[in-house]
Amino acid sequence: MKNRWRQGNHIQLLENGEAFFPAVFDAIASARTQVLLETFIWFEDSVGWRLRHTLLAAARRGVRVECLLDGYGTPELSAHFIDELVAAGVIVRYYDPRPRLFGMRTNLFRRMHRKTVVVDERVAFVGGLNFSDEHMASYGTDAKQDYAVMVTGPVVEDIRSYVESTLPEPERPFYGWRGHGPSHEPHAGEAQALFIWRDNGQHRDDIERYYLKMLAGARRDVTIANAYFFPGYRLLHAMRNAARRGVQVRLLVQGQPDMPIVQVGSRLLYRYLLKAGVQIFEYQTRALHGKVAVMDQHWATVGSSNLDPLSLSLNLEANLMIHDSDFNQELRDNLDALIEHQSKRVDENMLPRRSWWNLAFSVLAFHFLRHFPAMVGWLPAHLPRVTRVKPQNNGQSTQSDRPEVKP
Repeated sequence: MKNRWRQGNHIQLLENGEAFFPAVFDAIASARTQVLLETFIWFEDSVGWRLRHTLLAAARRGVRVECLLDGYGTPELSAHFIDELVAAGVIVRYYDPRPRLFGMRTNLFRRMHRKTVVVDERVAFVGGLNFSDEHMASYGTDAKQDYAVMVTGPVVEDIRSYVESTLPEPERPFYGWRGHGPSHEPHAGEAQALFIWRDNGQHRDDIERYYLKMLAGARRDVTIANAYFFPGYRLLHAMRNAARRGVQVRLLVQGQPDMPIVQVGSRLLYRYLLKAGVQIFEYQTRALHGKVAVMDQHWATVGSSNLDPLSLSLNLEANLMIHDSDFNQELRDNLDALIEHQSKRVDENMLPRRSWWNLAFSVLAFHFLRHFPAMVGWLPAHLPRVTRVKPQNNGQSTQSDRPEVKP
């Protein structure tokens, strides 16, 4: 399957769970034939139970519902939670659910990190939000700031085709109305959209490559907001080069990190970027979980991919690239407000004093983190598997292993 730009799409920005969850649940509630859902995290909290209720209702009215959950991000859902779903016909799969070793999870790398939902080929959702209470402001000080998009138009078919292509059962029911739904109306919207993904096959560097292309083509300004920022040399150089030729390059990262090591890694890069004129801001209100960017007046991206070694080199990710001035302006205005009112600008006076010790530590830490994916490659390799949850005769759910070779 190839990446293709599609014209005639309508794309709506969804900020945080307050906008995302109602839109997804409403779309599933109106599904007629099919729901495809991929997520890194699905927890048994209030959001998770609402998702369960909505999927269960769809399955009971004859909709084919398929869910792919990451084996690391979503520890096995309890039988009490999942049995009724499976009994109603919901197909639930785990990506690479490895056994624990001395009580510790062993599937740390090569995670299924995508967050996509497709309903009836009419509408799709792509972004960074998981299905958990953490994405609601009511969660408190540990709530996350994040983004997704709701899409209608021809690109929905590309998203659906890709998601289906990664599932282990190739024979699927034919929907006779395919090609005649709202997603194919010629004037769904004015946005051009391109669905891209990162896998461990032929698309290992697609997301990074589009970021590099964006930075090389920037003429006025670039704003990158990313939760876990620790990219490779090429992307760092591209940011510096853009700033040095007069482009305003702004980077928004976590100031209240959900994982402190993330902030340590990002701060190792501050001096290098600041010296070239890149502006850096740390978001202070809550944990930044977004993976978005805007360039000039037309380009934007929203998706699941961080700019760190896990997302760029190991995980399965998905982003939507968007050419649309109205969407660009909406996302830009949102990020501008975060930067102006809820962030602290980093300057060189805030950085640790330069010393031989700090320099040596920075160099060692940088190269360790940067070459971390290659080190993981030295570990004994295994073929990731997708396991499907099936009910037993006694009502307890079990898992049936099937090799998954496509991702």
